[in-house]
Amino acid sequence: MPLVPHYIEALRPYEAGRRAEDIQREYGLARVVKLASNENPLGSSPLAMEALRASLGNLHLYPNGGLDLRAVLAERYEVKVENVIAGSGSEGIMSNIIRTLLCDEDEVLTTESAFIGFQVLARSRGVAYRTVPYRDWRYDLPALAQAITERTKIIYLANPNNPTGSIFSRQEFDQFYKHVPERVLIILDEAYFEYAKDNTRYPDSMHYRYDNVITLRTFSKIYGLAGIRIGYGFAHEELIANLLKVKLPFEPSTPAQAAGIGALADREFVHRSLELNAKGIRFLTTSLTELGLEPVPSEGNFVMVPLPDEAEAARLFQGLLRQGVIVRPLRAFGLARALRISTGLMEQNEQCVEALAKMLRG
Repeated sequence: MPLVPHYIEALRPYEAGRRAEDIQREYGLARVVKLASNENPLGSSPLAMEALRASLGNLHLYPNGGLDLRAVLAERYEVKVENVIAGSGSEGIMSNIIRTLLCDEDEVLTTESAFIGFQVLARSRGVAYRTVPYRDWRYDLPALAQAITERTKIIYLANPNNPTGSIFSRQEFDQFYKHVPERVLIILDEAYFEYAKDNTRYPDSMHYRYDNVITLRTFSKIYGLAGIRIGYGFAHEELIANLLKVKLPFEPSTPAQAAGIGALADREFVHRSLELNAKGIRFLTTSLTELGLEPVPSEGNFVMVPLPDEAEAARLFQGLLRQGVIVRPLRAFGLARALRISTGLMEQNEQCVEALAKMLRG
């Protein structure tokens, strides 16, 4: 009998986007722009950094498991502390969900080419992993509803979706929910919720709650805290209580919790980030279209660009690297013929478009 289960041996680990310093060394470049990992180009929330620094005097003490952050979130969203969980990014909480809920005969259901982090976590459990194709680069909720079986235990929905940037509406979700048994948990991954919340079609899940839905959010994107790993979730208190049994007892760290609390108070930073992102999305969408490409309409802080085939996606990706621009190839997601471009500062967006134009126009 092998030491490592076959489904772990077959698993491809999550691969982060290329680092700017690595590309600088590899190609001998003085300046590299990274538009690959959906990071905030303005950096981190100043109030978050101030709170983080203030917390450093207590590093000799064990953290309290995110209790302070949970209390702040409970007050902001008018729920009980028992309805809130905090963890090492939303992916840390996803990992706890999978460990808590899935048994050998269960199955997971989601769209094809879902967020790669969830794919890796779900497949690591060795249960059946079933998908439904996109429809126009959006979740096909009617098809997902029809695909539910007696073995379905978790349905994963990202809204906005990474990597396509698309959303589904509240009406679409409510219609879908009618077909979901109470024994099935829906993970609503709202990592990019701040970018979409002002869209009147977008269903902010905190405005309506279901007992078998858990909302996951993160401080990695709009607040610029990707490097410290802090995220949170809202769900029925019974589900949260069971997740807390599985979660590492001192997660998240003291600095991460402090930064999260500080970030929540930084409305000015959020406003500036949203303003810059909206300009970036408009610029990238318009410019890429003018170059003859067909970017998918996005409600996130990135734009996905489908290309004719995998070879063209690889050619453009490598050509951009040589010109000092890092974007995200989506082969690992299951979309080998697509690239994802994060929004950056406007001069970074312009550099990306100019580099693409050179290759596309010969």
